[in-house]
Amino acid sequence: MVMWEGRFKKEIDKRTNDFNSSIRFDKRMYKEDITGSIAHATMLGKCGIISEQESEKIINGLKTILKDLENGELEFDMTSEDIHMFIEGELTKRIGDSGKRLHTARSRNDQVALDLRLYMKNEISEIIKLLKQLISELINQAEKHYETIMPGYTHLQRAQPITLAHYFMAYVEMFKRDILRLKDAYKRMNINPLGSCALAGTTYNTDRYMTSKLLGFDGPCLNSLDGVSDRDYAIEITSDLSIIMMHLSRISEEFIMWCSHEFKFIELDDAFSTGSSIMPQKKNPDITELIRGKSGRVYGDLISLLVVMKSLPLAYDKDMQEDKEAIFDATDNVKMCLYTFIPMFNTTTFLKDNMLKAAKKGFINATDAADYLVKKGIPFRTAYKIVGSIVAYAIDNDKTLDTITIDEYKQFSDLIDEDIYEYIDLKKAVCDRTVVGGPAPETVKKHVEEIKKFLETI
Repeated sequence: MVMWEGRFKKEIDKRTNDFNSSIRFDKRMYKEDITGSIAHATMLGKCGIISEQESEKIINGLKTILKDLENGELEFDMTSEDIHMFIEGELTKRIGDSGKRLHTARSRNDQVALDLRLYMKNEISEIIKLLKQLISELINQAEKHYETIMPGYTHLQRAQPITLAHYFMAYVEMFKRDILRLKDAYKRMNINPLGSCALAGTTYNTDRYMTSKLLGFDGPCLNSLDGVSDRDYAIEITSDLSIIMMHLSRISEEFIMWCSHEFKFIELDDAFSTGSSIMPQKKNPDITELIRGKSGRVYGDLISLLVVMKSLPLAYDKDMQEDKEAIFDATDNVKMCLYTFIPMFNTTTFLKDNMLKAAKKGFINATDAADYLVKKGIPFRTAYKIVGSIVAYAIDNDKTLDTITIDEYKQFSDLIDEDIYEYIDLKKAVCDRTVVGGPAPETVKKHVEEIKKFLETI
């Protein structure tokens, strides 16, 4: 079916048709295309633009096409230019000339804008569900590890003592922000472009508020030029997906390090690891490495969308056909990574003794020693210098802060007494950090409860 055949005297070259065609990737929007067409046909009938009888005939025909596609009785015609022309062509085959009335008062320009918004609304909802699952798994693990002490790092150097629960809750905050970003994007995207037509609306007395209500939109877009040419939502969503991938890549990087023998903080389940074709001892974190790699792919999808849109004049341009493959690829990869990471994380064994052993090295209680001196009346910068000298002494003498004798301590300050050992105890150092956002078990427990309430509202 060639919809512009009245204007053209020659048939389209097969190479042009193949190059121009988008059905190989936009066929995934068949549900959305049919849903939008049903709403449009309903509105045409209610407004008297076509008869109620033809409206019903069109709607019933569209429903049978959807049913046949769902159960495999109808296959996509890959010679069709796009999903819109395939559905319309199939409808006309089934119900005759009434099918040709469906495209009254609309264009493929507003049709594809509608389909993509409907499709992405569903995708956002699905990704939010997966992020909620991941957050639930993180807080489940946090509840098991309120007392599990580990070193916190800056510059990949052991810095201060924290708990594994506190670590998990840092990623909870990241993924919570991801959910909120997607929900914000959903609100901005939830505007109906149908009725914008090619670029200037229509002379038919359509009811765009009716189609908006039928399709679950907050209302119609208020400028027809913007309605057909806006892809801000696609860029915004892909940006949000890129940030999700960045967060997944960060935790994946840490898991890759943590399962190495140099750290040995975790043991990955065999079901979520791979081996080597030549080295029998190997157990590789391929899932986390792939997630780390796929983050770059999603970033590429974002750049593709930005470059496609960066200099397009109003209104619709064929360049915009390139939007779908990029955003489809981004959503597919984010969902795939979440589907795989969640059960991998859930089956990971966390080696608490190794974490504690690492925490006892590296002088991560040095700040607590400085705070001890401050509470004795020494200015912080002076206390900092004193403890720095103590650490240098400990390194030279192969000691830790808790194995230095009191006589050795007093070489650096007469204010240091036996109570320093209690003050630099790792458990006390963690438990005393009760400030909001700190690693103290009671503080983290409150954080967990707040996140549980947050999940109930999403």
